[in-house]
Amino acid sequence: VKGVDGSYTSPDLIKIFGSGAVGALAYAFTDTFWFSAVESEVYAMSSLCTAVVFWGILKWENHADEAGADRWLIFIAYVMGLSIGVHLLNLLVIPAIALVIYFKRSKTVTSSGATKAFLIGVIVLALILWGIIQYTVKAAAYFDLFFVNSLGMGFGTGFNLFFILVIALFVYAVWYSIKKAKPMLNLILISTAFIIFGYSSFAMIMVRAKANPTLNNSDPDNAFSFVSYLGREQYASEPLLNGPTFDAQVEDAVPTYTYRKDKDKYTKVENGMDYKYNKTMFFPRVYSSRDQGHIDYYRDYLKIPEGQSPTFGDNLKFFFSYQIGHMYGRYFLWNFAGRQNDQQGQGSFTEGNWISGVKPVDQMHVGGQNAIPDSLKTDPSNNKYYFLPLIIGLIGAFWHFGKRQRDAGIVGLLFFFTGLAIVLYLNQSPLQPRERDYAYAGSFYAFAIWIGLGVFAIADYLSKKVDGKMAVGIATAACLLGAPVLLGFQNWDDHDRSQKTTARDLAKNYLASCAPNAILFTYGDNDTYPLWYVQEVENYRPDVRVVNLSLLSSDWYMRQMKQKVNQADGLPINIDDEKFKKGVREVLYYQDMKVPGHVDLDLVMQILLSDDQKNKLELRGGKFENFLPTKNFSLPVNREAVLQNNVVPKAWQESIVDTMSWTYNRNYVSRAELSILNVLLNNNWKRPIYFAATVPNDNYLGLDKYLVQEGFALRLMPIATPEGSEGTLVDTQSAFKDITTKYQWGNMANASYLDPESYRMITMITNTVMGGTATQLMMEGHKDEARKVAVETFEKMPKRVYLMRDILGYIPIINVLYETGENKRANEIVNRNLKFIDDNIKWYQNISETKPELEYDNIKMAIQAIESYHKIFSTVRNPDNDLVNRINATRKLLQETYLSESN
Repeated sequence: VKGVDGSYTSPDLIKIFGSGAVGALAYAFTDTFWFSAVESEVYAMSSLCTAVVFWGILKWENHADEAGADRWLIFIAYVMGLSIGVHLLNLLVIPAIALVIYFKRSKTVTSSGATKAFLIGVIVLALILWGIIQYTVKAAAYFDLFFVNSLGMGFGTGFNLFFILVIALFVYAVWYSIKKAKPMLNLILISTAFIIFGYSSFAMIMVRAKANPTLNNSDPDNAFSFVSYLGREQYASEPLLNGPTFDAQVEDAVPTYTYRKDKDKYTKVENGMDYKYNKTMFFPRVYSSRDQGHIDYYRDYLKIPEGQSPTFGDNLKFFFSYQIGHMYGRYFLWNFAGRQNDQQGQGSFTEGNWISGVKPVDQMHVGGQNAIPDSLKTDPSNNKYYFLPLIIGLIGAFWHFGKRQRDAGIVGLLFFFTGLAIVLYLNQSPLQPRERDYAYAGSFYAFAIWIGLGVFAIADYLSKKVDGKMAVGIATAACLLGAPVLLGFQNWDDHDRSQKTTARDLAKNYLASCAPNAILFTYGDNDTYPLWYVQEVENYRPDVRVVNLSLLSSDWYMRQMKQKVNQADGLPINIDDEKFKKGVREVLYYQDMKVPGHVDLDLVMQILLSDDQKNKLELRGGKFENFLPTKNFSLPVNREAVLQNNVVPKAWQESIVDTMSWTYNRNYVSRAELSILNVLLNNNWKRPIYFAATVPNDNYLGLDKYLVQEGFALRLMPIATPEGSEGTLVDTQSAFKDITTKYQWGNMANASYLDPESYRMITMITNTVMGGTATQLMMEGHKDEARKVAVETFEKMPKRVYLMRDILGYIPIINVLYETGENKRANEIVNRNLKFIDDNIKWYQNISETKPELEYDNIKMAIQAIESYHKIFSTVRNPDNDLVNRINATRKLLQETYLSESN
């Protein structure tokens, strides 16, 4: 671009700055990056680190022949070290950096030389990823093991001494490189040292853990727990080069080991199993058997009959079609072609697909373009870019390869390593719990560079037709409009978080449902982290002890639960730490000992916690382990304590049982179940015990009949379920008070956009929380209170339908509104729900004309809803006749289309 004298002309400057603006803004407004930028996650900061590092190597290249230019390489090394504490994705830039250095430093560039530089980059990446990040700390841990166990010194002595020796070794090596005038060695040593300096920010994790703060996940306060924390050992690892197929059977299991910190030494304990399988495959892609759903998905997706094993061809088909196509290509096109909606895509034609806005293309890809429902047309997450950003990027890439093949190769390598290379490494199984596009943000960043270079490509072409300045102006304006402006306009409405308070408000509602000093069991991320936030940051209901059941199986979390946090006392767990430390009572299995009747929970706990060998089973290898001898438990109820602590409403106090009896619903006892059972045994009704409404039923441990709905939580009560009652009991007075005076709904009703995690809550709120309360109030004769709950639901819940299941969720509220004379409000809900059903059924039918699969689940829910509406309207006084006719017409259509014998 520079002239002969090193200066820039005005058109050149416009091209340079225009190209930079187009590329940077295009990436800023892409779906994936924008979503990452407005959530409390690491991926936006990771993108920044990637950009800074890549910018740094380009600065080095520009000044490489000047004195002191290698300081840029040291800067890059330091940022990379720091970025390890953000996310490892930043390290994938290293192979591209290696090529930049090779092209700049090599006098003669050859294919073999470039290949060697690339391989050196990969080796450096591996050395950092495993050598520095993993094995440096592992070596320090084993150093500490020697000093503690062999020399009797304190914990951390060897760990600290190891790094003192490392520092001393680096100091000597740097001094040696200077003395012997070895500049390359000096640069390598100082760069490595700065990577370690940046990486040393992780020391904060150990320092923080030593302080034992309120939130202290994994408690990495010693060398070996820190190694476990760094290795993310709580997550399953996926096979890469060799592994089982999904139908493989385990032939043998070899235990793996780690070390546990005890009072004055480290103790070797089992840390899992290394399984040997009867069927393995090279480059395994269809390996997951941890969930029956995965096995069913493989067979359905690849059309593998039951009883038949997958072939290597099936393996490759899944790799190219699902892992590359569905789990990368789909995300790539979300960002540069368009996105159907923000529902999670698991392979259907109506959820989470890429689209373009070009009707023939979309018809061929997902079908149904002749009957798109209004709910999709007005969906803020329905974004169409008409392939324009993609086309501009491809033009820029072709131009780049044509003009500067080396530079284009570097960007291409960055694109590959932050995209397809991650696909290879992650080896994702089907039915992921959430979309994973954030993992490939670096790849989209690389493509955005080519979008920026599209300005140069188009300007070069136009300069042959028109004046240079005009060509540059037209190219810059066209690319700005075709990429960042289009992306910004399309994505604004579903990425604007300025009025989003749903997560905070619902978190407060969970806590508001609990009586003072309560224990609240939660399950997942989304019903736990917001609760931690409002307690720790907003100081809202710090008296409630939030207990995450997914973490409670860990020894460190169980220890933390015994401690007081803020105003919340620890759980009443009286199990000695020695009885559940790492490697002890990890999982205790059920062995039916034919014990008659129900056994007192106290006796069951004694057997589970006994150290007497006669109360244990001998396992393979001669090891003795505790076991669960019966699933039938009983717990005597202290009636006086129940009454004194207001556990049961006055209306139900006659129903208090003398003994709670139930059947445990699992074949094992982990620390989580052990903790819950111990809390039941020791609490003596002093503290209210709740399960969040989002906790899966099997986590109730069989206590379902003793759980009573109180808004967003279910409270444990020792009462006999009244005769003839169906479903979960509702403490209507408590729930009514919470709903009308405590709950916060933010802007759910009027929000232009609700993110998927928020709108998935609507059915639970309308059906379980509000609908269950209103229905029970009607049954108890509290008609006006029931009406107020139903009206509150009408006013506070969204006025748009997001999912077919929302229509089912509204049925109890619709019923109560009609029964309490609120026909106008009920009609409004039914009208919008009917429109959603009618529009979407037409859409499904239109899709089925060109695509092989029907939306069976959604159709079943539509039929169920229509049948419920038909039943409701048979008892409605003064019904809207037009509405009745519409219901009957839709019912007839559904019956004839899907329920007749011919169909």
